[in-house]
Amino acid sequence: MRISFGYEITVSHPQPTPMLAHLNVHDSRSPHLLTSDQLVTFPQVPLRQYRDSFNNLVTRLVAPAGQLRLTTSALISDPGTTDVYIPNAAEHEVQELPDETLHFLLGSRYCETDKMMGIAWSNFGHIIGGWNRVQAICNFAHNQITFGYQFARNTRTAFEGYEERIGVCRDFAHLAVTLCRCMNIPARYCTGYLGDIGVPKDPAPMDFSAWFEAYIGGQWLTFDARHNIPRIGRVLIARGMDAADTSITTHFGPSTLEVFRVWTDEVAE
Repeated sequence: MRISFGYEITVSHPQPTPMLAHLNVHDSRSPHLLTSDQLVTFPQVPLRQYRDSFNNLVTRLVAPAGQLRLTTSALISDPGTTDVYIPNAAEHEVQELPDETLHFLLGSRYCETDKMMGIAWSNFGHIIGGWNRVQAICNFAHNQITFGYQFARNTRTAFEGYEERIGVCRDFAHLAVTLCRCMNIPARYCTGYLGDIGVPKDPAPMDFSAWFEAYIGGQWLTFDARHNIPRIGRVLIARGMDAADTSITTHFGPSTLEVFRVWTDEVAE
């Protein structure tokens, strides 16, 4: 299958303002691109890219005073299969984990493992099996938080989401990631595109989506605490410890968001 995706973001700044943007498809999906997902700006400004510590592709630019529009429209090939389901994926003892996964056991800006350790072990300590435990955590987060775009707050942490019981997709992911780490299961936060493919159309405006990956059974497997069902057509942009590492745009100065539009649709072959 083929998926058309893109965004249009217009921001304004009172003065020239440096920016960072996680807006390119992740390297793991870039071989599947059928057209370029190059970032285009209006007015045109110089762009420079680098790799961050998680190997995400990041764009650097300086926004001029006034309005700046960022946009792209691209096409990607997708197998049309749902997220991988491996119910016998085993949990690893910490001493057996690969070195590169250990960082994803630690607390981070939005994932306060210290505050949630007791909550995690009291709810999931009795569950045997890596997949079973991660799925139980997804079920818990899915039921704990009520979704609503009106509940969005970019400072909400996993523990606050647990207590307030409201949020958006990033809050579901932060809560699940934190609980996994508390249970010694490496978990990393993901952001990208996820359209309504194979599911009823959501009437709400589309946004970038957040999910997470857990390291069980010797590999990173995708889980989604907000939707809590296997989905079709994820297009990964970035991974990190939490949303602080994968922010779509970061502004080093005052800014105002004026237009925000995202699309992800299956298109005819």
